[in-house]
Amino acid sequence: MRSKAFFAPAAIASSAVPVGFPISGNGLWYDSPGDTWAKTYLPVGNGFLGAMTPGGAFVESTQLNIESLWSGGPFQDPSYNGGNKQPSEAAAAHQAMESIRASIFASATGQIDNIEALTTSPGAYGSYVGAGYLISTMNASGPVTGFARWLDMDEGVARATWSQSNNSYIRETFCSYPSQACYHRIASSSNATLPSTTFAFAPSDSLLPTPNVTCLDSSTLQLRGFASEPGMLYEILGKVQSTNGRVACASLDASNATISVTGGTETWITWVGSTEYSMDAGNANSNFSFRGADPHAALTLLLPLASSSYQNALAQHVADINATLYGRFSLSLGQAPQLDIPTDQIRAVYQVDKGDPYLEWLTFNLGRYMLASSARGTLPANLQGKWAEGTAPWGADYHSNINIQMNYWSAEMSNLDVTRPLFDYFEKTWAPRGAMTAQTLYNISRGWVTHNEMNIFGHTGMKGGAGAGNTAQYADYPESAVWMMIHVWDHFDHTNDVVWWKAQGWPLLKGVASFHLDKLIPDLHFNDSTLVVAPCNSPEQSHITLGCAHAQQLIWQMFNAVEKGFNASGDTDVAFLNEVRSKRALMDKGLRIGQWGQLQEWKVDLDSPTDTHRHLSHLIGLYPGYAVSSYDTGLQGGLIVNGTKTSYTKDQVMNAAMISLIHRGNGTGPDADAGWEKIWRAAAWAQFGNAPKFYHELTYTIYETFGPNLFSLYNPNADAFFQIDANLGFPAAVLNALLQAQDVPSFDTPLVITLLPALPAAWPSGQLKGARTRGGITVDLQWNSGKPTAVALTVDPNPISATRPVQVVFVGKVVGTLTTKPGFSTTIQSF
Repeated sequence: MRSKAFFAPAAIASSAVPVGFPISGNGLWYDSPGDTWAKTYLPVGNGFLGAMTPGGAFVESTQLNIESLWSGGPFQDPSYNGGNKQPSEAAAAHQAMESIRASIFASATGQIDNIEALTTSPGAYGSYVGAGYLISTMNASGPVTGFARWLDMDEGVARATWSQSNNSYIRETFCSYPSQACYHRIASSSNATLPSTTFAFAPSDSLLPTPNVTCLDSSTLQLRGFASEPGMLYEILGKVQSTNGRVACASLDASNATISVTGGTETWITWVGSTEYSMDAGNANSNFSFRGADPHAALTLLLPLASSSYQNALAQHVADINATLYGRFSLSLGQAPQLDIPTDQIRAVYQVDKGDPYLEWLTFNLGRYMLASSARGTLPANLQGKWAEGTAPWGADYHSNINIQMNYWSAEMSNLDVTRPLFDYFEKTWAPRGAMTAQTLYNISRGWVTHNEMNIFGHTGMKGGAGAGNTAQYADYPESAVWMMIHVWDHFDHTNDVVWWKAQGWPLLKGVASFHLDKLIPDLHFNDSTLVVAPCNSPEQSHITLGCAHAQQLIWQMFNAVEKGFNASGDTDVAFLNEVRSKRALMDKGLRIGQWGQLQEWKVDLDSPTDTHRHLSHLIGLYPGYAVSSYDTGLQGGLIVNGTKTSYTKDQVMNAAMISLIHRGNGTGPDADAGWEKIWRAAAWAQFGNAPKFYHELTYTIYETFGPNLFSLYNPNADAFFQIDANLGFPAAVLNALLQAQDVPSFDTPLVITLLPALPAAWPSGQLKGARTRGGITVDLQWNSGKPTAVALTVDPNPISATRPVQVVFVGKVVGTLTTKPGFSTTIQSF
C-alpha cells in the first residue's frame, strides 16, 4: 500500500456533475478523491506509459508505469533461458516425454499423476513493476469545497476541480499516444496566481532498489533506477513549465529533488519514460539479452518535442482518442445518462438482471478505452493492461490460456486497431525461444511452442521445476500459441491486409502449425486411428491425459486457417499444405458427448457434473471459436465411441455444450471469483441466443466483481486486486449479443451474420455503427422495440474472398444474402 502521507486530505463533496464533464455522459465522476488504488483511482495511458490518478485536491499522488519495466530476466540473471531445459538435459526430457505418453496410453483411465520431469524452475521469471509516483502539491490552506473528479472518455483526460481560499482550481492528467508522453496540469479557473506549487518523483512501493532523483536542469527532474538488483535500467524525465511563473529545481540528495513553481497562473509537468529493454534483442543473435540502449539519450530527444506546447499536445491527444475510439465505431444501448449521480453511487445500487443501460454502456466504453490506452505501445496489454502498483499479482504477466486472449476479443469487431504490438510480441519473444523449447523439450525441429505463463523475456518452457509440486494444470499448455494464432487469423479475416499477412501473419501461423503437425500422435489408448495430443491438461484442470477437447478443437481450427490463408500467403510449400490437410482429416476433433449428456472435456469421460471450474476450455469451439458453433457433420461428425461408429448432429453437439455450460455455474466457485470467467459465460450464453441468461451473467459480472471505478476485481470480497481481462472482454460479450459472425471451416461455407441474437429486454432500442465482421464487412445496425429497423453492410474494396457467400439472419430467418464482391453495399430494412 502507498504511504498515507501521499493521500490528499478529505474534500467536501460536490452536489452536482462537474462543469466540463462530457454532455454525452461518456465518463466516470466522483465527489471525493480516490483512496484505494484498485477500486477508486482512474486510469490514463498511451500504451508506452500509464498512470493512475486519485484526483486529489491540493495534494495529488499520481502512480506511474512504464510498459517494459520488469524485474527478473537476463537483466537480473544473465543465465536466464526462458524456463527451458539445458541442451545437456534434452535427451532426458525426450525420454521422459515418450515415457509419459506411453504411461497415459497404457493407463486404464488414460491418466497419470504428474509430468514434473518436463517442467523447469521459473528462475528469474520476474514481474511487471510500478515505476514510482509523481507528487504535486499546492501550498494552499483552508477548507476544500465543491470537489469533483472525473475521467472524460470522450477526450481521454482525468480531471479534478475544487474551490479553496476563494479560488477555484483544476487539475488534468492525460497520456498522449502522438507525443508518447504524459501531462499533468494545474490551473486556476479565474486565471489567478497559483499558490506556490511543487513537483517531485517518489519511488515505487515495491521492492525495487531506491532510484536516484535529481535535477537534470532548473526545470527538469530525472528519476533513474533499476527494476531489481541487478536489473533493468529505467528512467523518467519530467519537465515543469509555467505561465508567468518562476521554475526552480533543488536537489536535497541523490534520491530527493523537487521542482518549485512560484507566481504562475498555470503550471504543468510533461513526463516521458523508458527502459533499456529491447524486443529486437530477444533472439539467438543477441544471446537473448533483450538489452537495448540506455534510455537517456532517446528521452532527452523526445522530451523537448513533447513539451513544446501543452495546448497542442492536448489537442493532438483528444483528436487521436476520437479517431481511435469513436471515429470508426460507436454503440448506443438506448441509455439515458445519469449526469446528476456520481458513478460510484450508480454502481452501488446496480442489481443483477435489472441492470442499467447507462452503466453497461459506460463499462463497454471503458473497456475499449482501457484497451486503446494500454495496447498501442511496444508491448501488448498484460494482465493489468499497463497499470500496476508495486509488484503486481501473477507478475501482471501474459497468462495465455484465456487472459491475454480475452484482452483482445473485442478489437477486430469493434474496429479498434491495436493488435500489431501483440503480433510483434509473438514474433520477437515467443517464436525465437519457442523454437528452442520445441527442440529441447519435444524433440521437434520445426516450428515453435509456448506454454501458459509468459513474461517479456521469452519464457516458453513449462513453469514448475523441482520442489514446485505437480504444476501440470498450469504448466502443461502447449496450445497457448495455437489459440493466439486464431487471433492472427482473425485479424487477416477481418482486414485482408495481405502485405501484413505475408510478412508476419502467415510466418507466425505456419511456425505454430508446423510444430503441432509433429506433436500430434496416434491414439494408442483408444486405438481408433485418430491423432491426439498427449500429455494434455485442459487449462488449469488437474487431469493429465490425452485428447483434451480444448486442444483438439483449437488445432483443428488452426489447420483450417492454414488452408484458408495459404493462397494469400504467397507460400509455395504445397507439401506443408497437404500435410495439414491429411493430418487434419485424421485428427480427433475434440467433440464427444459424455455419460450425463455433457460435451466431454477430455477424450476419456472424466467430467463431473458438480465441477464449477472457472475455465470453459472445452467450450472454446462455442465461443470464441467455432468448432462447436459452426459444427459440420461431414467434416467433424465421424468418430468411434466404445467401438461403435458415431456421427452427431449439430443439435446434439450444441445441446451437449449447453449442458456443460449450465453445470459450470455462474463463474463464482470455490476455485475463484473473477470477472473474466463470468464474461466468458455471458458471451457463451449469447452464442446460444439466450438473452435472459446472457444478461443475467453480464449484470452479475458488474454486480459481483466490478469496483466503484468499474475495474474488474479478483476475489472482490476478500483481498481484491485488479485484473483487466474482464474489463477488456466486456465489450466482446456485449457485441456477441448484438451481432454474430462466427468463423467457418472454409470459404465455401456461408458466413452467417446474425442480428441481435441475444438482445436483452433492457436494451429495446439502440444503434451499432462501424462494427466489423470477417470477410472485410462493415455493419451499421439500428434497432427499435427489440427488432432491427435497418442494417447496412459494406464490403471492403479488397475483401479476403471476392466470392464468399454471406447470409444475414434474424430470429432464425434469412433476411438477406450477398456475395463479398469488392465495394459491394446493401441495406436491409425488411425483417
